[in-house]
Amino acid sequence: MVLQWHILKLPLKETFSISYGNYQYREALLVQLSHAGSTGYGECTAITYYQIDLLQFDQLLHYHQKALEGFGIHHPCEFYTFLTQLQLPDFLKSALDCAYWDLFGKLEQRSFIEMNAIPTTTLPVSSWTISVAPVATQLEKMRASAWPKFKVKCNGLDVSAIKQLLASDFTFSLDSNASYTPADCAVLADIQGIERILYAEQPMAVGYENYKHLKATDAIRWMADEDAQHLSDLVALQPHYPSVNVKVMKCGGLTPALEMVRTAKAMGFTVMLGCMTESTVGISAGAVLAPLCDFADLDGSNLIANDIATGTAIVNGKIELATTPGLGIQLK
Repeated sequence: MVLQWHILKLPLKETFSISYGNYQYREALLVQLSHAGSTGYGECTAITYYQIDLLQFDQLLHYHQKALEGFGIHHPCEFYTFLTQLQLPDFLKSALDCAYWDLFGKLEQRSFIEMNAIPTTTLPVSSWTISVAPVATQLEKMRASAWPKFKVKCNGLDVSAIKQLLASDFTFSLDSNASYTPADCAVLADIQGIERILYAEQPMAVGYENYKHLKATDAIRWMADEDAQHLSDLVALQPHYPSVNVKVMKCGGLTPALEMVRTAKAMGFTVMLGCMTESTVGISAGAVLAPLCDFADLDGSNLIANDIATGTAIVNGKIELATTPGLGIQLK
């Protein structure tokens, strides 16, 4: 097996504004695993609020390259166990895990969905992200979009803006990216008609001291994002968050993400399959889990100006799953 990788810049179509800051581009690490004429692809991006350092990942890949290339071709779950033993950071582990699933499927001539018996009869519709902006600008962007669902970013609580959004006909959720306080959450939950929104994602900063103020029985559907990074988080979250956002990258790969989705559903959570700002390499990996989920937020590749791959496409919210072996990823 041959391992290759490089860091690239993904410029965005427009400035992406959230409570953590404004972004004109993302840096990404593209990983390639090749064997017997086939290549699998994986990706992770440098998300500042997760303290991701791609140069550190580059050093780790150089350090572990010989061991990774010498692992050989076995079932991807065995490869994931090996990655865990190397104690790699979750984002890097995810890129390698996804690349291995893609390679293994291409060698076996079977898709990830087929190998894991995932039914595809029902697919959620993906939301389109609306950046932080005055509510009039946000509503204008929603009117101009062909997407049927929206995720509206917030930076702090603006009751007037939320009431204007509720007065519209749009189907939407709120994502404050941890910019609310416990008092804000209490006010938000009491706004008349607030149950109309799909969910309110990661309202406060990470940690039990904040989310202990939330109740899974509140009229508003709270959804954990940064609070829900691993399978081990679910039990503590259950009394407070009725929903969780599972992202392949933050979980550490498709292998743990699949287990987390299935476990969360069995525990009674509603589950969203989310993404970072990433190319079709990353979106194609995550999208294979979408049929198991209630919500999807997979617009990441639609936000960038230089998508580097083909595979699963998200067209005006509709998930068009790749049907070729592995994860269906090919570089342009």
